[in-house]
Amino acid sequence: MPGWTLATLIGLSLTFSVVPSAAGGDKPGAPITIEYHGQSFYIITTSKGKRIAFDPHLIPEYGRVEGLKADIICISHNHNDHTRVDALENNKAAKILRGLKTASLKSDWNIVEETVGDIKVRTVGVYHDDQEGLTRGKVGVFIVEVDGWKIAHLGDLGHLLTPAQLKRIGPVDVLMIPVGGIYTLNGSEARKVVDQIKPKEYVFPMHYGTKVFDATLPPDEFFDLLEKRRLAISDDNVLKLNRDEQRPRPLFVQLHYWPKEEKKDVKKK
Repeated sequence: MPGWTLATLIGLSLTFSVVPSAAGGDKPGAPITIEYHGQSFYIITTSKGKRIAFDPHLIPEYGRVEGLKADIICISHNHNDHTRVDALENNKAAKILRGLKTASLKSDWNIVEETVGDIKVRTVGVYHDDQEGLTRGKVGVFIVEVDGWKIAHLGDLGHLLTPAQLKRIGPVDVLMIPVGGIYTLNGSEARKVVDQIKPKEYVFPMHYGTKVFDATLPPDEFFDLLEKRRLAISDDNVLKLNRDEQRPRPLFVQLHYWPKEEKKDVKKK
């Protein structure tokens, strides 16, 4: 059982302290929201309502949530469970940023350094495997800075990070990390990467097996030996992030892969 309930998470999300961001600025973290749509598909909504999507998919088992939109879409690599921009209804109007230069599975990194309004986005090149990309190619880690938060989405990372990669990623507040093994880091490897990066505020697992899609392993190994007070499991797929001083740091959060109000409808399809 988790040490923090959904009700506790909701209560914490209503209070924001003035702790400076781990990104090094003086600006406190303004309210931002994170939502999960299964696999590695996350959407961040900023305090100004701008939406940043990461690795959208259309895996049939997860159904399709209608009406999803994004202003920026970040694609870490070219496998088709990470590239489906058509999961977002306004994708033709969105700015699409790609971690690789071309659509080839053997493509080289596309080093992104972009500022869109008050949102800064950059990439760091890593590999999909532990053989420098020989089996599964390359991946772009996306780092987003907005509202005093520094957010890192690791894509399909498949290895421990080198000192040079860690330096380029830099300090992180919110980490989204693959934990399901087989194609990416497994649970124990992912914990080592968390220890390497040392995210200050939140850790969100991704790319793991679920009741509806079990192509990879569940997140159990990732949570193994974790203090109960540092784990929160939600029955919804949305959370407002906060800097409440009473919250454990970092807090490990497993969001559901469906919006709460749509679970029954999706299950029937």
